[in-house]
Formats: sequence, structure tokens, C-alpha cells
Amino acid sequence: METHQPVESWAEFGRRLRARRRHAGMTQSQLGLKVGYHHSLISRLETGLREPPAGLAGRLDSVLATGGELAALVAAPCGTAYRPDRQPADPRLFAPVPGGGEVPVGRDVLDSALWPSELPAEGLACPLHGTVGCAVPARAEAPDPLGWPASPRSGFDCLAGSEPEMLHVLTAALACLIRGALRRGAADGVPVVEGLLRNLVRWAGAVNSTGRLPYGQLRLAAQYAQVAGRLRMQCGQSSIGMAWFGHGLGWADAVDDVSARATLLSDMCTLVRLDRDPGSALAYAEAIGAVDPGRRWVATVSHLYRARGHALGHDVTECRRHISLARRGFARLGHRDRLEAPWLSGAEGEMRMESAIGGALRDLAAATGDRVTARRAADATARSCARLPPLMRETRLLLTLRLADSWACAGDPGAAVALAAPVLDGALSSRDLTITTELRGLHARLLARWSDVPEVREYRERLPAAGI
Repeated sequence: METHQPVESWAEFGRRLRARRRHAGMTQSQLGLKVGYHHSLISRLETGLREPPAGLAGRLDSVLATGGELAALVAAPCGTAYRPDRQPADPRLFAPVPGGGEVPVGRDVLDSALWPSELPAEGLACPLHGTVGCAVPARAEAPDPLGWPASPRSGFDCLAGSEPEMLHVLTAALACLIRGALRRGAADGVPVVEGLLRNLVRWAGAVNSTGRLPYGQLRLAAQYAQVAGRLRMQCGQSSIGMAWFGHGLGWADAVDDVSARATLLSDMCTLVRLDRDPGSALAYAEAIGAVDPGRRWVATVSHLYRARGHALGHDVTECRRHISLARRGFARLGHRDRLEAPWLSGAEGEMRMESAIGGALRDLAAATGDRVTARRAADATARSCARLPPLMRETRLLLTLRLADSWACAGDPGAAVALAAPVLDGALSSRDLTITTELRGLHARLLARWSDVPEVREYRERLPAAGI
């Protein structure tokens, strides 16, 4: 049986369980009967000799009325367990944040059909209870996040007894907005995500002013900031995107949220790579690995980003070495890794791996002129496309351009044009930074090397109005 956390984590779980049981005035036998387990298991749990079976921590929380403390201890990464008794965070974390306006009034952009019934959803875990699984009230029955708070003071005070529910609702709202962005595009989601994030930061500041660390609020704020930054990138606004990632990293650091820190650094690494800065890209990639070297998924992501940084810096040996290490790490991902980074699981995980590897190999081929490497880039990118979910239209556009560029690097301009021509109009109208970067690279290679090829000349005639 795979151990999800070190022995010390279960010892701490046992201490908390014993204290809560005694506070409730129950014996081990009485508690065991209420949760459906023999008293000997309760004894082993309290002495830290084993981890709790799946779902038991939630039942213990319910029986002992802990407010989710035990489930959060199980779900949180080592060192980040939910601790309401922590010292308040630095007040500067709750200063007003920049960006667009408030939550739009009079238009409900939270589609009930896209509203999740439980967490995690869209890779978003519950900010209090992690990945153990939390039910979310139906959209019609949930507090309305778009109309909250009516006024900052009254709105926050009224949440004193329903903090977990509101955090669940705000997490569900973010998952709903992510699903909406996949269908409608980024622009519609930006004002809502940023407006809800402002309210969340105000709420966190109100909690912090009472002398309690706003653990759940800050973890959720980091998730909102990441989505806000990514939506801004899709709108072509890199500086605002980087600002949101920076805010999110500060909130994640305040609560030692390893997963958020690693993924936010990944997004920051992407932005500096789009600026063609290999030194900064490698620095961010190494920072990802330093977040927690013991987590395989963190190390795997770090190797992928190092491979792309080294490709940008024309270092063939190091690029290939880190691709090999990333593949090896991906093959060894365990249950805990898949819980913390669900986007690295199954077909989606394979898609993301092959996409990153294809990008690194294409960058390397573009720098070195090696056509064998270019064909390997095309193979990896084609594998990524084959695993792409239908709704990820922008990603399909990006990968199609990358595949075309790989064939251009491999010396086959006809294949490149055949791939790129059907998606050219969509690519030209997109403001997504990653798509426009791919498009510019493809055009630079086609027009520099193959401008006399008839297919390329015909293709070039479609471009002048776009200024490419």
C-alpha cells in the first residue's frame, strides 16, 4: 500500500484525533461504532501507526464536529495542514490588488449546467479539505458569489458560521468560470474572476484582522490569481498576467501551498520563455524543482521546463537530458502525485507531457537546424494532439501551429502549409500570447527558407493585413 505522507503526518493526525475524541467525551469503542470501524483501528490511528482509510477522516470530522480539521490534515501536503491557530499573515498581503473593475452586476455568467457538484473540479481542490472530496450545493441553492458581499463589513460578518460553505461555493464558481472560458473564450471570464478575487482578498483581510490566519481564503486566492493570470495571457496581456502570478505566489507562500507555488512558478516560467529569455526561464524552472524536490510531479514539471529553457539556450545535451528525466519521472508518478496534480494524470497528463517535449525539441531543431530532432518534435506534438480533449480548442490551435512549425524545421514546407492553412484565420484573430508566439516562429521559418515555394507564396498572401 502506497504511503501518502510520512509517518510524522499520521502521528500528528493521531494526536488531533485523540484530543478531539476526548473533548467529545467518547471512548475509542464508542467512536469506532459511530464511524463503522473496530476500536482497535481507532487505537492505531491515535498512536500514528497507520494512515486513515479513504473517507474515514471526513466521517470522523462529522461525528466529532471538528469543522473539517482531520480531513484537511490528511489532504494537505506535508507541512501545509490546516491550522486555524497559526499566527496572522503579513497585512501587506491584503492590500487592494490592481486590475479591472468589480464583479459585473446584472448578468449571471455562472452557468448552472457548468456548475460542479463536488470538489475537486477542474483541478481545483477544496482550499480547506484538499482532495478528500467535498460536496457543493447546487447553483440555485448556493449563496450567490456574484452578489456577495452587499457591503464589505456586513458581508464578512455574516459568514462567521458558514465559512467552509462559502469557500466551497467560491471554488465551485472558479471551476464554473474555467469551464465557461473553454467554451466562450477568456475575455468574458476576466472581470468576473478578478472581481471575485478582490472580494476574496478583502474577506481574507477581515479574517486576518481577527488574529487568525485566513488559510482557506489565501489558498483559494492563489488559485484565483493563477486563473486570472492565465486569462490575461489569453487576452495578450503579459504584464498583468505576471502581476497576478506574483500576487498568487505571495498568497501561496503565506500558507505553504506547495502545489500552487509550483504551478504559479511554471506559468511565470512560460512568460519569460515567450520573451526569449533562456537565463530567466532556467532560473524559474530550477525554482519549481526547489519548491519540494521530494515530490515526483514537482520534479517532473521542473525537468520539462528546464528542457525548454535549455532548448532556448541551444544546449542540446542538457535539453535531451532533462527530457529523459521528465519522461522517467512521469512514468513513476504515484497516487499522491495524481491527487495533487490531476492534470498530469491519464490522457491529459500524456498530452501535456508530449506537448512540452514537442515544444522543447522544436525549439532545439529551430536553433540547430537538425531535421532529425525536428521530426521527433513533430512525432511528440502529434501524440499530444491525439490525446487532446475536444473542448480545448485554443490548445488544439496552438499544437497545430507547433506541428506545422516542426515540419517546416524538418524541411517539409508543403506539410507545414497544409497543416497551418486551415487554422490560419483563427490564429490571426487570437490574442493568446502562446499562439501568437507560435505563429510568428512558423512564419519566420517558412518565409526565410521557403519563400519561393508556390504553397508558401500563396500562404503569404493571406498575411499582410495581419502585419506578420
